[in-house]
Amino acid sequence: MLTNRKSDTRRGKVQLIDASVWYVPLRRNLGKKNCEFSEEQIRAICDLVVNPVETEKSRIFPNEAFGYWKVAVDRPLRLAVDLSQSRLERFERTCAKAKEEPLANLARLVAETLGIGPHPDFNAFMDACDIDADKHGIKLTAKRKKLLQSELCDTREDAAPVLKKVHKPGKATPDPFHGLFEAEVNGKACVVEYEPDTNLRDSEQVPLLEEGGIEAFFRREVLPYTPDAWIDPGKTLVGYEISFTRHFYRPAPMRTLVEIKADIYALEQETEGCWNRLLENHLEYRVPTAGRHSRLGTGKASGGVGFHGVYPPAPQRRGEETSAYRAVQGGVYRAR
Repeated sequence: MLTNRKSDTRRGKVQLIDASVWYVPLRRNLGKKNCEFSEEQIRAICDLVVNPVETEKSRIFPNEAFGYWKVAVDRPLRLAVDLSQSRLERFERTCAKAKEEPLANLARLVAETLGIGPHPDFNAFMDACDIDADKHGIKLTAKRKKLLQSELCDTREDAAPVLKKVHKPGKATPDPFHGLFEAEVNGKACVVEYEPDTNLRDSEQVPLLEEGGIEAFFRREVLPYTPDAWIDPGKTLVGYEISFTRHFYRPAPMRTLVEIKADIYALEQETEGCWNRLLENHLEYRVPTAGRHSRLGTGKASGGVGFHGVYPPAPQRRGEETSAYRAVQGGVYRAR
C-alpha cells in the first residue's frame, strides 16, 4: 500500500508483511485462483497495518535498507604488440582496404627498429610510431591509432597498462580509488589515467547502509582480488530493490550426521535386498548341445555334455518343437 500521507512514526520507513501462508482454499477454482483470505486473516493483516509492530511475519525497515549504489569497476587495458611477418602482411591488407597505405609502411619501419616482438609495452610502441611518423611526415590521427591498436595488438595480463591521459605536474592529485595513479613517464613522476578494458568491466551493488560506504566495500571486496581496479564515479547509480525472500526466507535446518548415516545404512540394506531378489528371479541355465531329451537336473546328458538346472521340456511328439525349446538348444537359457 502506497501513500504520501504517512504519519510521523511511519515517515521514512517501509513495512513488509508476509501473508504467503495465510489463506483458505476455495471450494471451486476461479480460473487460476484457488485460495483466498478468510475474514480472520484479513482482520489480522489490517491490525498489523494499523498498529505496525515487529513480528515474525511483519518487519519494519528504513527506506535506505532497500537502496544500493551500483558502481562500475574498471581495470586497465593491457596490450602486447605483435610485429611478426604474418601480422604485418595482414595489417597491409587491412590498410589497403581502408586506403591507409602510409600507415602500413610506418608499421614496417617500426618493426625494423623494435623487432618482431611481441612487445609487452604498447606505450613504448606508440612512442616509436610518433618518432617515425614525424620523420616521414605521416600524421597519426585517432583513426590510424585505433587501426594500429586493433590490428597489431593482443590483450595480455602481463603487459603494461595502456595510458589514456597524462596529467601535468600539480594539475591532479593521485586517487587510485577513482582511476588516478602515480606513474613515471619519460623519467618524470606524474599522475596518469589508464585506458579501461571494456571486456573486464564489472559492476557491484553496494548497500546504502554499508558501513564506510563505497570505499570500504571496494577495499574489502574488490581490491584484494584485482589490485589494479578502480571505480568510475561518473557511472555510479542509485537504485532500490524490495526482496521479500531476503527478509522472510527461513532455510530448512540441516540434518544431523546421525540421521544421514542411518539413511545411508537403510539404502544399503534396501539395495542388497533388491539385488538378492534380482538374482533369485534371473537364474542362468546352461543347456547341453547333446542329449536333447534328457531331463536330469544335474550330471551329464547323453553325449557326455555337462549341464545344470532344468530347461524347457522336450517336444511331446515327433516334429513338434516349442519355440522356447528351439531357442535354448546349444545355448544359455535365462528363466524369469
